[in-house]
Amino acid sequence: MQLKDRIKAFVKLGICLRDLSNPPHIKHNDNLERLSDHCINAMHYNGWFTKENVVHAIKAISLLLEEDRLNNWLSAYPFNKTKPKRIGVIMAGNIPLVGFHDFLCILITGNVVVGKLSSKDKHLFPIIAEILINIEPRFMDKIEFTDGKVENINALIGTGSDNTSRYLEYYYGKYPNLFRKNRNALAILNRNETKRDIEMLGKDIFTYYGLGCRNVSKLMVPSNYNMDFFFGGIFKYKGVLEHNKYANNYDYYKAIYAMNKIKIIENGFLLLKEDSSLSSPVAVLHFEYYDGKSDLEKKINRQIDQIQCIVSQNEIKNISTISMGMSQCPQLDDYADNADTISFLTSLN
Repeated sequence: MQLKDRIKAFVKLGICLRDLSNPPHIKHNDNLERLSDHCINAMHYNGWFTKENVVHAIKAISLLLEEDRLNNWLSAYPFNKTKPKRIGVIMAGNIPLVGFHDFLCILITGNVVVGKLSSKDKHLFPIIAEILINIEPRFMDKIEFTDGKVENINALIGTGSDNTSRYLEYYYGKYPNLFRKNRNALAILNRNETKRDIEMLGKDIFTYYGLGCRNVSKLMVPSNYNMDFFFGGIFKYKGVLEHNKYANNYDYYKAIYAMNKIKIIENGFLLLKEDSSLSSPVAVLHFEYYDGKSDLEKKINRQIDQIQCIVSQNEIKNISTISMGMSQCPQLDDYADNADTISFLTSLN
């Protein structure tokens, strides 16, 4: 199968996934009907996977699988005619289909994906794979999933917690590998934001209930920032408290902070805690004050190895940022941990 054939297949997959929003098309495609049913029933397998979150993930994927985008992305890489490699991939399950980009990278480079699915997200990928195989049957021999140990591989890609990374290093360190650790997104406010900007930032905070590595888990705010303005901008997301797991987190951490006399600011559905650390629990958002650009750069550079992306509505000198509302809409070349997956795969001998 040539690269152009693989691209063509993924373009058709993208079109098929976009048809999820077109009920008449779903009725004429058995796999799409199954995928649609799973979007509705996903919470039976993972309480965080609401229909809205699963549909959001699938829509984000479908928008990437456009022919021009795929061609432009891949044009920067050399594709040598080498024997396909068996690439193991340990997939996380924090948000729906979070491992799709690795799945795409492995297959688009002509390799075989040997995927170990997370127990938290083991139903969506097989359906996506079936749809892709129906589109291009030659992918049949290129996709394997396992519940056990990943074996008979030439290289491994793994994503998970810092503890998971140590596990991967112990068991798979002998293979060429790409291991990723915990990261989070950070947002920078500077008083120039509009209410609409803050509303868009709310998407970066609350999509997937904050469980993704690209979710904003911390705010950098100028000294004496008016948090009431921030709370006013995110008020439209108050519905997150209707989700039992989120509400339980909110109540739990509110009680813990109260018992330990830890000062917080809250609005009834989000707890703001002044904390220098980047990662925060679900229903909690850390914040840190900064005093001028020099202080901001210093504090960001201190945590740069833990930051997946930085969100700001304004350009900031010496700091690469993305617009508010876009953290959960990564582009094809927005590689996790800034580790170029295609370069890794095409460099394997």
